[in-house]
Amino acid sequence: MNNAQLINQTSGAVEYYTPVPIIEAARRTMGRIGFDPASCELANQTVKATRYFTVADNGLARDWIADTLWMNHPFSRQYNAAWIRKLIHEYKSERTQQACCITFASTSEAWFRPLFAYPQCYLTPRTNYIGTDGRPVRGVSKGSVVTYMGPNVDSFAREFSQLGNIMVPYRKR
Repeated sequence: MNNAQLINQTSGAVEYYTPVPIIEAARRTMGRIGFDPASCELANQTVKATRYFTVADNGLARDWIADTLWMNHPFSRQYNAAWIRKLIHEYKSERTQQACCITFASTSEAWFRPLFAYPQCYLTPRTNYIGTDGRPVRGVSKGSVVTYMGPNVDSFAREFSQLGNIMVPYRKR
């Protein structure tokens, strides 16, 4: 198994950054990225959030007061559910007005299921995340999805449609 495949197996390595085209689509969707609750100085060179939390800040233990939020949390079996619960809580509590988050498209996992309530872009081809050396990590064995929370669903669909398939939850009238 190579290093990229280990991302899916909770290798312990969690420093993988989002490629620029995905970040730029999120920025165009929301107008800007004001906050990133799970970042570092290197990742923020691309994200360009006005404010971000590092691992030392413990973003899970703090409020996420933000007009716009980008999240690429440290994927792991141990913490995926906590990050997704926190994101949804902050959005539903209206402390966060708009959010985009990227995760693996782990559609059968319990932690992923709450995200089905929001518009999503299933990215194609598979996302080669960026390693700490600034180069794409090849051979990722799972697809990724960006989930959007906010009022600009048309903007999300327009900006992300060039990156994958858009799915919007069915709402009964």
